[in-house]
Amino acid sequence: MKKILLIIAILFSLNNFCFAYPVSKSFPPFHIIGNLYYVGTDDLASYLIVTPKGNILINSDLPADPPMIKANIEKLGFNYSDTKILLISHAHFDHAGGSQLIKQQTHAKYEVMDADVPVIESGGTSDFRYANDVNAHFPPCKVDKILHDGDQVKLGGSVLTAHLTGGHTPGCTTWTMTVIDHGKSYHVVIVGSLNVNPGYKLINNVAYPTIAKDYEQAFRVSKSLPCDIFLGAHGRFFHLKEKYALLKEGGNPFVDPEGYKKYIALKEKIFYKKLKKQTEE
Repeated sequence: MKKILLIIAILFSLNNFCFAYPVSKSFPPFHIIGNLYYVGTDDLASYLIVTPKGNILINSDLPADPPMIKANIEKLGFNYSDTKILLISHAHFDHAGGSQLIKQQTHAKYEVMDADVPVIESGGTSDFRYANDVNAHFPPCKVDKILHDGDQVKLGGSVLTAHLTGGHTPGCTTWTMTVIDHGKSYHVVIVGSLNVNPGYKLINNVAYPTIAKDYEQAFRVSKSLPCDIFLGAHGRFFHLKEKYALLKEGGNPFVDPEGYKKYIALKEKIFYKKLKKQTEE
């Protein structure tokens, strides 16, 4: 009887685990600029950098999203199996949840910022905020290479730089690269996240003592980065849907240096407002 009850409890737990995730909506894959492509969902952004030596994929999204990402890559005429390096913006289930499956299917080398490695390899169970929230857990995945602030990821002539912009997660990473399009160079910035999630303690956070200082450093870093092409871990950060619709009108709406500056300023204002409130409580 005890065995039966145990099995029922496990199945119930797994059922809750599987259905806790939101369902992603598909989005047309498209060419952004140079050798950079969008292959994510309608909000969970994934990016493909195509090179002669294979491709780099940034963000695996939800555990159920790899088939959608695979289909998007193939719709663009590229091979999913050519994914040689897998990167993420930060160690949350909606950006790293599909990593284990993508790594298994493509044998890509998984490279993650040092401070986020424990959370990735524990499947979210060591997260400073969501360790006890089964809804935020995801399949654990072994990291192949540990990255540090300023490290470069190189493949087939493309170079991405990992900038530590912690706070949202200790190892939250903003990626930058330079692309050439029609003979002109563009600075690309893919924002990790500067959001202060509900329930984040910015003061006296035992689980993450440096969280406020990390956010402040993240804003300093973000403001120092030259940006022509403004992108991010979520489509809503950079108005994905609106800009995609404008592609038909000619030009490239993703060239948005002013939008980037305004976004960083807005997020910094929100952060300090929340920090002030928590300091006064």
